[in-house]
Amino acid sequence: MTTFPDSAVRDFIAEHRTAFLDDLAAWLRIPSVSADPDRAAAVRQSAEWLAAKLGETGFPVAEVWETRDGGLPAVFAEWPSGDADAPTVLVYGHHDVQPAAREDGWATDPFEPVVQDGRMFARGAADDKGQVFFHTLGVRAHLAATGRTAPAVNLKLLIEGEEESGSPNFGALIRDRADRLAADVVMISDTGMWAETTPTVCTGMRGMVELQIDLFGPAQDIHSGSFGGAVPNPATEAARLVAGLHDEDRRVAVPGFYDGVVELTAEERGLFAELPFDESEWLGVAKSRATLGEKGFSTLERIWARPTAEVNGVYGGYTGPGGKTIVPAEAHLKLSFRLVAGQDVERVRQAVADWVADRLPAGIRHSITFTGTTRPCLTPLAHPALQSVVRSMGRAFEQKIRFTREGGSGPAADLQDVLGAPVLFLGISVPSDGWHSVNEKVELDLLAKGVETSAYLWGDLAEHWNPAGTS
Repeated sequence: MTTFPDSAVRDFIAEHRTAFLDDLAAWLRIPSVSADPDRAAAVRQSAEWLAAKLGETGFPVAEVWETRDGGLPAVFAEWPSGDADAPTVLVYGHHDVQPAAREDGWATDPFEPVVQDGRMFARGAADDKGQVFFHTLGVRAHLAATGRTAPAVNLKLLIEGEEESGSPNFGALIRDRADRLAADVVMISDTGMWAETTPTVCTGMRGMVELQIDLFGPAQDIHSGSFGGAVPNPATEAARLVAGLHDEDRRVAVPGFYDGVVELTAEERGLFAELPFDESEWLGVAKSRATLGEKGFSTLERIWARPTAEVNGVYGGYTGPGGKTIVPAEAHLKLSFRLVAGQDVERVRQAVADWVADRLPAGIRHSITFTGTTRPCLTPLAHPALQSVVRSMGRAFEQKIRFTREGGSGPAADLQDVLGAPVLFLGISVPSDGWHSVNEKVELDLLAKGVETSAYLWGDLAEHWNPAGTS
């Protein structure tokens, strides 16, 4: 690997910073709201803009990819290293954004970027255009500092156009294009850090199983005086299911639910404990008066590394003003289960279905509709590619890099499953950036640190790559 001083990267970034931010602002002006059918043309315009800009950056391949069923387009780009033994890295992000309008409470037009106090305000500034775009300047800084004419890795980008709409066509897209997307490592740039002064690397995301349970009893609502206590009541059985979902230690009571769970190591628990976590402040954000969850685990461990079950909705029977003394004909539950590494989505679905069937009495018919599934993903701390991310971030931020996980779920595991490659996370956004909220922004100095990390990363990965995936 060609060595170079950090100043070579930083000087290049400083020299090109204004033009880089001007280009980002131009992209942010395109209202690529995937959830709004009236903005479909804007999503396509966004994809075409990015493909053209990636071509200008130097990617010899930059294409707009159509999705199935008339879905919204993605962007694919590729820049081969030219080195025979170079690893292949696929960077994932998305170019669509959440809906936004001035009347929602924005201080300025959400699609007219404003720079103020070292921040750029606009929809998509952090989620996710800013975090996608820093790779364009990062790879140029990498080339300028090393004197290379192509990256030290075979670099690919896949930038989705439907992430904010639930990625309905993403799985099919990556299966259809698996040969073009083949990679040794997947890098997700759609995440964030703990705080501006505490740079972190995310090592995993939870998966999820969502479902609706519909319970049916009498053929119609019937009089509770005449029939109550003598026939099964769907609303009562819904309540019994909810009450039985957890045991006294707040563990999920579905038999087999914890099969395969990858338990936290003492090292991981220690690393989580290093983070400057203020539980009272967290409760303020959560709008809750107390914490509660699985016995024996901290709050961060519960939301990042433990599987959970939540009741998202319970309804049925009479809910209007006053009383109506009936045994209702039906009741309904909406549940979601967050999964961690080692849990199998299909096994969890079957376990839940069996648990429901075993707990219902004769006379109650039921159906279960699984409305969405996402697989969990986790990269071991010792993985050499993860260590490359940590070293590169540490070089850019000039301080110790700590570790987090994400409590939510995303498309990362689809890439992991289809491509058979480990998933890593590189993001510089912070909680105050306001993803999905009004006045979304990105910290410009942190954005520059993302550029710098990207510039260091490709050479570090090439130097330390171990095809076996072990240290």
